[in-house]
Amino acid sequence: MRVLACGVCRTDLHIAEGDLAPPRLPVIPGHEIVGVIEEVGPTVAPALVGRRVGVAWMAGACGTCAWCLTGRENLCPEARFTGMHRHGGYAERAIARADFTYPLPEAFDDIQAAPLLCAGVIGYRALRVAGALGGGRLGIFGFGASAHVAIQVARHAGCEVLVFTRSGQHIRLARTLGAVWAGSPEEAPPAPLDHAVIFSPAGEQVPIALRRLARGGTIACAGVTMSDLPGFPYAHLYHERTLRSVANATRTDARELLDLAARIPIATTVEVLRLEEANEALLRVKRSAVNGALVLSPH
Repeated sequence: MRVLACGVCRTDLHIAEGDLAPPRLPVIPGHEIVGVIEEVGPTVAPALVGRRVGVAWMAGACGTCAWCLTGRENLCPEARFTGMHRHGGYAERAIARADFTYPLPEAFDDIQAAPLLCAGVIGYRALRVAGALGGGRLGIFGFGASAHVAIQVARHAGCEVLVFTRSGQHIRLARTLGAVWAGSPEEAPPAPLDHAVIFSPAGEQVPIALRRLARGGTIACAGVTMSDLPGFPYAHLYHERTLRSVANATRTDARELLDLAARIPIATTVEVLRLEEANEALLRVKRSAVNGALVLSPH
């Protein structure tokens, strides 16, 4: 593929800083890739050459284990990931498995489409895991690239959305995107939450979110890694509250999110940087100095 754009994800930062250890180095990061197919392997239809496709975090799975055979390829022990096991999209060219690429909605240009491929997909799966795709009162903790897409999906699903963030610019963006309330995690929201998604990698957010959760509610932790959870009273978990993690995403998640993004339609807030500014982009993600999403352009 000739890379047209590649989104910048916090997972790229975790790999660069060693929180996630790739099996070999060097490795090229980047797993929100928009590109044009230039060459195909001998078992791939030549008609695909020239098509625009997306590549996401999941780069491959075995297809034969118990998890793959039950629609849970995101849990495959042999799963491989773009930008960690396979070179990613911080480049001018990239290689991907044909069956792990996605046609992109024509309504989205290259830059606008890139954040959908991980930020969007993981946010969508997190909403599903939290039970928020059926409506209700949803709390979002942390408001980066994933959250600014997820709030649009949640509102489309009929959720009343409350956002917890310490960033003034993120509070403003959340309100612009339809949050009925936005404030710091320490502030008490106007009502208990039916669901919550924690996008922040900070484990100390979990007890805070549990205190905000109504009886029978569910929290989904959406990060690929998170700092250790502090202790908390059992009473905060009691009354059948549920705490779950989100691990990767399936191809079905990606296809459903991309279809939904075109129908809503989702509007991604994006800032474009040159490929040679990749280090600066990762530093800004580390400092939470991004309003929406960052996308690298190699051209």
